[in-house]
Amino acid sequence: QVRLVESGGGSVQPGGSLRLSCAASGDSVSTYSMGWFRQAPGKGREAVVAIDSDGTPSYSDAVKGRFDIDKDNAKNTLSLQMNSLKPEDTAMYYCAAGRVEWWQLLRPSLYDYWGQGTQVTVSS
Repeated sequence: QVRLVESGGGSVQPGGSLRLSCAASGDSVSTYSMGWFRQAPGKGREAVVAIDSDGTPSYSDAVKGRFDIDKDNAKNTLSLQMNSLKPEDTAMYYCAAGRVEWWQLLRPSLYDYWGQGTQVTVSS
């Protein structure tokens, strides 16, 4: 069992940066794949970026080159550095963990544990 709590969301202007954090408790996350997903109003949940237990990341095309994921097994945390933010990045961001193979990292239905989400709003 893994409990996940996100933090770091907020409002930022286009072109700005934010850093999200996800603190895990319960099991060690060292053997889990973890990821960031987001959901905008009226839309389905989509993958942002995920990383497998070996540290191999997989980025969605929408954020490649702008976002960076980091998993710290010693601290049981996951972070997301978001740069060059755009209005279309506005969404609720969720942290997730699960036993997911690297080739399936961007499939949210395969993750077992989810945080409550943190809101990111990009607007001028």
